[in-house]
Amino acid sequence: MTDAGTEAQDHDDGSLRVLLADDQALVRAGFRVILSSGEGIEVVGEAGDGAEAVELARRLRADVVLMDVQMPKLDGLEATRRLLGSAGSDHPTKVIILTTFDREDYLFEALRAGASGFLLKNASPEDLIESVRVVARGDALLSPEVTRRVIARFSTPVAATPPRRPPELTDREFEVLSLLAKGASNAEIAEQLFLGETTVKTHVSRILSKLDLRDRTHAVVFAYENGIVTPGGA
Repeated sequence: MTDAGTEAQDHDDGSLRVLLADDQALVRAGFRVILSSGEGIEVVGEAGDGAEAVELARRLRADVVLMDVQMPKLDGLEATRRLLGSAGSDHPTKVIILTTFDREDYLFEALRAGASGFLLKNASPEDLIESVRVVARGDALLSPEVTRRVIARFSTPVAATPPRRPPELTDREFEVLSLLAKGASNAEIAEQLFLGETTVKTHVSRILSKLDLRDRTHAVVFAYENGIVTPGGA
């Protein structure tokens, strides 16, 4: 059930529009208070189940949805698939999966469904606010090593053969993708490849564009699924 007064009128003030999807009203209330304290962030709606989350995210044109996994009517995984698989949607929405980390397999399935990452429910208020901002601008979440841990555990490389460069990428872009998939930050990639950090950002943007990937998190998924890096690999 959506809380009264959570529908926001259309406006163009540049605020990040966030939808909260969790079946526990107290959890939503806590997140609302935290996010409302963040400059440039507006909580435009709350949903108590997955079906409502999909409907509200589309209608309210949410930029980011904080999505719980276990919800009635429609779980967060299927809600993510339906929301992000909408061919007719003209507003890009990012999904952050909320989790207690009890079921890591849920998280990888969420990434496959198109979610931009995940966040532990015991994250600090500062991390919650920053995660919304990071995902909204298309970057990876705060802890790429945690994302790598989940992907490395549950992905299956296509073959145990030397990695092949996707034909769309240059050799340098392939090097950047390989390091990105291992959890390296832009600064770390720049240091290892003796590049400027701005140059690395440009390479990452081109990689995402050429491979038609949603964000850095999905570049990691792509790398694992195509054997560019392997679970447990150096």
